[in-house]
This record gives sequence, C-alpha cells and structure tokens, in this order.
Amino acid sequence: MRLSVVSGGLAIAQAVGQAVGQAVGLSLVLLQGAAEAAEKQQILVTDIAGREAKLSVPVERMLLGEGRQLYLVASLAPEDPLERIAAWRDDLKQADPATYRQYLKVFPKLDALPAFKGQENSLIDIEGAVIQKPDVVLLNLEAMRANEDADYIAKLTALGIPVLYIDFRHEPLKNTEPSIRLLGKIMGEEARAEEIIAFRGKAMARVTDVLDKARPDRPKVFIERIGGYTEDCCLTFGNENFGKYVELAGGQNIGTEFLPGTFGQINPEQVIVSNPDHVVVTSANWEAYVPGGRWIPLGPGADMNKAAEKLAWFTSRPAYSGITAQTTGAFHGIWHQFYNSPYEFVAVQQFAKWFHPDLFQDLDPDETFAEYHRKFLPIDYQPGYSVSLRGE
Repeated sequence: MRLSVVSGGLAIAQAVGQAVGQAVGLSLVLLQGAAEAAEKQQILVTDIAGREAKLSVPVERMLLGEGRQLYLVASLAPEDPLERIAAWRDDLKQADPATYRQYLKVFPKLDALPAFKGQENSLIDIEGAVIQKPDVVLLNLEAMRANEDADYIAKLTALGIPVLYIDFRHEPLKNTEPSIRLLGKIMGEEARAEEIIAFRGKAMARVTDVLDKARPDRPKVFIERIGGYTEDCCLTFGNENFGKYVELAGGQNIGTEFLPGTFGQINPEQVIVSNPDHVVVTSANWEAYVPGGRWIPLGPGADMNKAAEKLAWFTSRPAYSGITAQTTGAFHGIWHQFYNSPYEFVAVQQFAKWFHPDLFQDLDPDETFAEYHRKFLPIDYQPGYSVSLRGE
C-alpha cells in the first residue's frame, strides 16, 4: 500500500512537472512572439508619387515590380537580398543577363524565386501578388497609370498589401536618393542608405566641382537611346535621365532643345543640322529581345573587342553623315541600365572623361564602380560598362 502511494506520488509529481514545463514553454513562445512584435512597428511613409502608406517595418517580404530593383535591394542587404524578396518581375534575366548570372552564382536560389512577366510600364500580376502575401509591393513610377487605371492599387490596399512607388528612370537625379531613403526606412537599413547616398554625392562632386571651377566650353552631344534594340532613328533623351547626365558632365545635350520630357525621338536631319561633337550610344546585351541585333553587348565582363566592333557600325548611320563626331571618331557606347539604377554617378564620370579628357585625366569611373561593389554589393566587380572608338 505504501508503495502504491509512493508510486502515485511520483506520477503526480511527473504530471505536475510536465504541466509546469509546458507552461514555461508556452510562456517562452509568447514572450518570443511579443518580442518579435515589439521589434516591428507600424509607420506611415510617403512614396515618390506623394502617396502615403502605412506598413509594419522592417519588411521581410517585398514584391519587386521590376527585377532591376534588385540593384538597390542588394546594396541595402548584401548578406542575402533574396531573404527580403517574395517575388519579382523576370526582366533582369532578359535585360541584364550578365548581372543576373553574377547574382545566380552567389545566390543559387535566385533561379527558384517566384517570378511574373511584363514590361516596365505594365500591370503587375495581382493574383500572384496576393498569393505571395508580401509586406509591400514596390512599383516603378511609370507603372503608376496602368495599375491605378485597373484599380489594382485599391484592390491590394483593401487586402492589406501596401504599394510604394520608387523611381530611377523618370527623374533619376531628383528621385533616386529619396527612393534609397524610402527603401532604407522600410527595410530597417536607414544608416546604410545614408552611406550609399554619401558615396553617390562624393562621386558626383568629383565631376561637378571640377567643372564649376574650370567652366570649360560645352561640347554638343547626341545620345542614341537603346542603340541596336530597334532600327528606328533617332530615339534619344530630353532634359532628364541620360540627357541630364550629359549636362552634369559638362556637355550640351541636343535632345534637351527639342524634347520636353525624358524620352523622345528626333529626325535624322535634325541630328545632322545640330552637328554633335560626340555621339553616345546606350546599349546592352539584348539577345533575349533582339537575337543577333546590332546592340552593343555592354555589361559586367563584356568582350571589349566585340563591343568596339559593334559600336563602329553606328558611325555609318545616315543620321551621322558628315557630323563632327564622325570626323573625329568621337563615338562612345555606355551600358543602358545606368538609366534605371542607383548607379548613374558612374555614367556621369565616364561622360566627363569623354567630353573633357584634359580635366579628368585622374578620374577612373571603373575604379569608382569597383569601390561601390566592394562597399555595398555581394557580387565582384567586372569591367565592361563602356567603350569608345577613341580608346580610354
């Protein structure tokens, strides 16, 4: 009988111990959940379009309305940018295949990232967005009209999925740094965002400070936009994007005189009459879009001999017949994606070296971009972003 009592007492003690253990375990789980909730906070932010949105930060699942937004996400979270991405548009693989391969090598799971198709100014895949349950959807500014006309933004907002607009393309000199700050804030990387902004400012100042002091004559420059992507002539930039880069680098952008906006087209006769001192072709490896086209395969690791060969063809275009740039060989090619990334300071430095070589003998845009990679990106730098028939 006494043994039974003892046995019963042990059973009771074990049961009590188990219950206490479970209670402690539950408490720990609750405490952990409370701690995680405390780490997150709801904030109100204003995007590049001036829209307000409320969201919990730091965000952990972003849906990228364009794959090239990875350029900034990776700069802010280089350890593993894919941890922050729920899904993305699949344009990076087609528009910038060399960079895609660089990231795929470092982050093999990139190939399995949920993706949807579409163009820069097109609708997002709203069903795919809902399925992925993102904390936020990031859209480029030029997609604003299409998505709002389709009432997509209201639908996502009603489902508790905030939408933010950023911009590297429409007015990059005005909107890139606010876009960097916005992502820094929602990702909990505000200090790093300021470091990136400071780096950009210093890189730009290495050009503008010299020009402000020297005040050289401004050569006339024609930018041929997306050279080789289409046979059309003459697509160019107005007073924004690459057009603005030309002005910052001490040149006179021909397109600014004729186009009121960022993008447009002028006729070949006008180019000839304007008689540019330099022609700069923006191009890239667009085999996915225009197989075997006349595009110049610029980008990380590009074959410079092949790039120079393909650039040489542009000197024979009727629009450049007899112009000063044709006589002097001042034809240059530059990576088109500088128009849609936080890296435009590299293009400004390169333009300055082409337009004013005597003033910028010591400036090395390749080293500037290499330093940016070392400081902010998880991939190694590979040259190949520019080419010139005048040599470097």
